[in-house]
Amino acid sequence: MTITIVRDHDPEATRRILAALPDWFGIPEANEHYVQAAAEKDSYLARVGDATVGVALVDRHFPETAEIHLIAVAPGHHGSGVGSALVEALEADVRRDGARLLEVKTVGSSFEDEGYAATRAFYQARGFLPLEEVSALDWDGPTLIMVKAL
Repeated sequence: MTITIVRDHDPEATRRILAALPDWFGIPEANEHYVQAAAEKDSYLARVGDATVGVALVDRHFPETAEIHLIAVAPGHHGSGVGSALVEALEADVRRDGARLLEVKTVGSSFEDEGYAATRAFYQARGFLPLEEVSALDWDGPTLIMVKAL
């Protein structure tokens, strides 16, 4: 399987992928926010053949930092390298553009959930370190802020 990463906007593919991941993205209003963001933010699409199977959105809050706003991979492609390819591509771009630190927020470990445990493990395997867990940042539960030096 060949994974191709392209810089492009595809809100409908984002909508389709999020809908297939209800255990992670099960709040319709939040999903709609991500779909709108997919039309506006720096966007990376993972394609296998003609199909978009993954998406990553990036925020640049400051020239020295970048944040992964969203990574979502279609369920049939979990564990196939799509997520890693997205992270590698966006890291290379933001590093080239002067970023020295990459951040991602996910659900904190004090909220026991097998899927989010896997999400945290995914980021840790790619060099992200837990920085801080805060409550009620962007939802009612714990948010883990993870960072990676570039």
